[in-house]
Amino acid sequence: MTDSSVPTTGVEIRLASRPQGWPTHDNFEVAETPVPQPESGQLLVRNKVMSVDPYMRGRMSAAKSYVAPFEVGKPLDGGAVGEVVASASEKFEAGQLVLHSLGWREYALVDESQATTVSDEAPPNAYLSVLGMPGLTAYVGLMDKAEFSEGDTVFVSGAAGAVGSLVGQLAKLGGAKRVIGSAGSAEKVRHLTEELGFDAAFNYKDGPVAEQLRQAAPDGIDVYFDNVGGDHLEAAIAAMNDFGRIAACGAISQYNATEAQPGPRNMFQFVTKRLSMRGFIVNDHGHRKREFFEHVAPLVRDGKLHYEETTVDGLRNAPEAFLGVLRGDNTGKMIVNI
Repeated sequence: MTDSSVPTTGVEIRLASRPQGWPTHDNFEVAETPVPQPESGQLLVRNKVMSVDPYMRGRMSAAKSYVAPFEVGKPLDGGAVGEVVASASEKFEAGQLVLHSLGWREYALVDESQATTVSDEAPPNAYLSVLGMPGLTAYVGLMDKAEFSEGDTVFVSGAAGAVGSLVGQLAKLGGAKRVIGSAGSAEKVRHLTEELGFDAAFNYKDGPVAEQLRQAAPDGIDVYFDNVGGDHLEAAIAAMNDFGRIAACGAISQYNATEAQPGPRNMFQFVTKRLSMRGFIVNDHGHRKREFFEHVAPLVRDGKLHYEETTVDGLRNAPEAFLGVLRGDNTGKMIVNI
């Protein structure tokens, strides 16, 4: 059955062209499209909130990667939570809230196998941030890839973002000796130390990262959670203690580069210090969702794990929200209220 309030057309955001360097509004197209009807095993979902994330920049390129690129002339996609308004599935019924991956549009036709019911125990936004992909990314990267243990000194780059802010808090809650974060403004630095409990933080725009990290971690670091790459990675290698571990999650400093960027100049320290570095993609770790949720949901419920959101209203403003993420305008997770 279809909700009688469903219109005949809806808005979607399409990739108009592939960007060279930094994306612009010209790379996006706002289009009206007919609202489809679900066939057997499908749901029609009216999206309420959607996510914009740094990894989407890679999908705007045609280069081969771990996930298929967006297609020019077709709507983009990404995490979203919406209400089922019509169902041709025995597993879902109208009125339920579901998490799925067809954001960037008002109405999404979702296969039942690609939808997950979300509980009303938390706001829908939480399933796009602390209880969703960013939260699982932080958990898997810190616990599995960086092999965090009590007493470690942890450095997180991009620490005021959706993932980094959770990494630092999980480390503190797990008994880290010291947690240090880098961010791109004085306000974000204050947020990390005064509101999220980081022991130290610095603005990477204030001076060389290596010098600021050395001051913040005079005894070195044991774990580095890398969201930035570039000078942050080189600085972290220099500050690493013997047998230090790096979780390579992202390299946002290089996403919009038009030429190949130089790598860290101190890679031989991987040998002398016996370091390890492990890259990962969160999609490979769906089997960790249950343990992650059991560990993190109570922390959120009890107010021990804080998550920040920067919200933008209106689907038509989603491109600007996405560009804002690449500029670092957001504190915590960037959410678009559709």
